[in-house]
Amino acid sequence: MSEVFYVVPRAAHEALVTAAYVKRGFGAKESAQAAQMASMATHHGIRTHNALKALHLDELFGSGAKVPGCTPNASVTKKATRFEAAEVWDAHQKLGQAVAVDAINRCIELADKYGVGTVSVDNAFHYLWGGGYVMEAAKRGYIAYTNCTATLAEVVPFQGKHPTLGTNPHSWGFPTTDAVGFPIVIDWATSVIAMGRVQVLKREGKMLPPDAAVDKDGKVTLDPNEAVSLIPFGAHKGYGLSLINEIVAGFIGGSLPTIRSRTHVPGEKQACAFFFQVIHPEAISSGAFAQGRTQGQNVKAVIDDVLGHGNEKCMLPGQLEATFAARSQKAGGLLFSKAEIEEFNKVAAHIGHQPFDIASLPTG
Repeated sequence: MSEVFYVVPRAAHEALVTAAYVKRGFGAKESAQAAQMASMATHHGIRTHNALKALHLDELFGSGAKVPGCTPNASVTKKATRFEAAEVWDAHQKLGQAVAVDAINRCIELADKYGVGTVSVDNAFHYLWGGGYVMEAAKRGYIAYTNCTATLAEVVPFQGKHPTLGTNPHSWGFPTTDAVGFPIVIDWATSVIAMGRVQVLKREGKMLPPDAAVDKDGKVTLDPNEAVSLIPFGAHKGYGLSLINEIVAGFIGGSLPTIRSRTHVPGEKQACAFFFQVIHPEAISSGAFAQGRTQGQNVKAVIDDVLGHGNEKCMLPGQLEATFAARSQKAGGLLFSKAEIEEFNKVAAHIGHQPFDIASLPTG
């Protein structure tokens, strides 16, 4: 039996989320950007990185922390550089979603002019769903990539005992809507599951998948209430991919992963780092495609070949998100479980906002 979802109008969702951020002292624009990214995540079925996760993250490690890791109304500083297509920003711990939206848009501007553009961000606060930023760029016709260091070191390295890595996601987006009907988006945490998924399973009263997390004694557990650290996917492969983010952050300005967002350490840096890259497809085109195909036709031919030869039932990355987006579109709003609605109403009660009346919400 499929899970029942309640349909919440996007405008009502964004009004509540924006109000929650404003109540915490954030500016109207950055609050709205965070709410819009939360809506995008939910629209595509990304429940691990929805508004509840975003607000909870800010409460624990951002503006609500004893030593705030996120600063309302902070201004981004662009650092001086001799490279015109590569910018470096100091986010001054501004709300991560707002920084990321501006960064991916700036990368697109640079790619339009130089063929490729990068923005590296120091002193950042987590931007939540990386796939949303690259998906937006892909929908606009660009190849895009981002990675970031996670808020906390929650992942035990391959053959290790202590968590010294973040869940450290990688996100790629490709402009393949003409070829397959949606942008291919390859977006994953480098742990078996993200900590956000642990929180969802805890909220829904469900168990973890096998070999995904360990308890306080370092033993593998299926109980989300006992999970304290995560395991990298693919053993040494996921470990290596997670390490990439830490090393890239080290080049940008990030410091030790084990102190990130932890108790204040004098003289240290304890924030996240982001990296964004956007490529204009024309910038990597040889113009010499077999059988006289155009670039777009060639990409479609490649995908069709991969999915041929008996592989027709295989799924493409981004297909689940596209399918859920179509479901959301048909329902006419954003889809939330009963438990999620109840959590949103706790947020509403806390800030004096109109709650969602679950009895009047349609299901979809």
